[in-house]
Amino acid sequence: MAASRLVPVPTAVAGKVHSLSVDTYDWLTGDSQAALIAIGSAVGLYFFFYALRWALARLLGAIYPITHWRGFLWRVIKRTRSPFLAVLATYLVVRSTDTPLTIQAVVGVVFTISFSIQGALWARELLLALVDRRAAGSEGTDNFDSAINIIRVLVSVVVWALATILILDNLGVNVTALVAGLGVGGIAIGFAAQGIFGDLFAALAILFDRPFKVGEVISYGGNTGTVEAIGLKTTRVRALSGEQLIISNAKLLDQQVSNLKRITERRVLFTIAVIYQTPPDIMEAIPGEIEAIVAARPRCRFDRCFFVAFSASSLDFEIVYHVTDPELEVMMAERHAIGLAIIRRFAQLRIEFAYPTQTTFTALPDGSMVDPRPVLEAAK
Repeated sequence: MAASRLVPVPTAVAGKVHSLSVDTYDWLTGDSQAALIAIGSAVGLYFFFYALRWALARLLGAIYPITHWRGFLWRVIKRTRSPFLAVLATYLVVRSTDTPLTIQAVVGVVFTISFSIQGALWARELLLALVDRRAAGSEGTDNFDSAINIIRVLVSVVVWALATILILDNLGVNVTALVAGLGVGGIAIGFAAQGIFGDLFAALAILFDRPFKVGEVISYGGNTGTVEAIGLKTTRVRALSGEQLIISNAKLLDQQVSNLKRITERRVLFTIAVIYQTPPDIMEAIPGEIEAIVAARPRCRFDRCFFVAFSASSLDFEIVYHVTDPELEVMMAERHAIGLAIIRRFAQLRIEFAYPTQTTFTALPDGSMVDPRPVLEAAK
């Protein structure tokens, strides 16, 4: 059996180039009319695609920001390259006309490569446009700019790596070993820098999900303060007591975070206690009196007031109302005013507030108990 002979790569390429040249020459000389029609059709189709891209870009307009859908589409359309339009026009004409098989094969390979590159450009621009669209409403800081730049690098690496693998696979190269090597290398890097990547992805989660922004007041783990900076690894919070708190992004998102800046209204709940000698008629009137006091405040909304408990030395009423202004100072001022109004009104009604006391009772000779304090009479 004769041993198989391997053809050197330069020789094989030279043979294909020679075959393409001969077939092209034969086609141009043997069927020149069809060749000219195909070439003219390809040129006309290219200018049609070029004009269509120009018209769409002009229709969408370049004045719209990335947050608007027209600005978003304009940015993606502008990344459509003219060489790809030329290759696309040639491919469509070649596939729809009677051209030599050698030319069809070469044009098909060129179209595959061109489409892979253009697809990578579209995918990269689409992902970056989504990132910029999401980050457009955030306060711009150097740290967020750094995060966005890192996203651009990661997106570019991933997109162009996939495009390269796709091109090599369509060219007949065995990419199995390359894909396996990239996978093993990525796993090794991920294990080695999992802490760094965890904080980085947490920073990106803050960027996209926006649980809080720079300048907002948050509360977490018993700490309350104003967010000063959101970095790639840590978030810096200026505490109410003055010191700067620094916490990693991953640990911050692992716990419950309260955004105090986004409060729309504040709920106030407190309890008042009156003495046991308060007559039932007076107790029945207390909820209505509290409601009238709260309703008199323009920025307050009454919720409820009910008798809730027989305590050891008092009868307890629970009061709930809402302050429609989200500012803390307004809530404190309203609670102060309502508290003083309750004290004044209870003084008019001769209602006594309870406090922890012990009462000594005296027994008569017959064993009956004598209450040293008379039952309060209802105020007229």
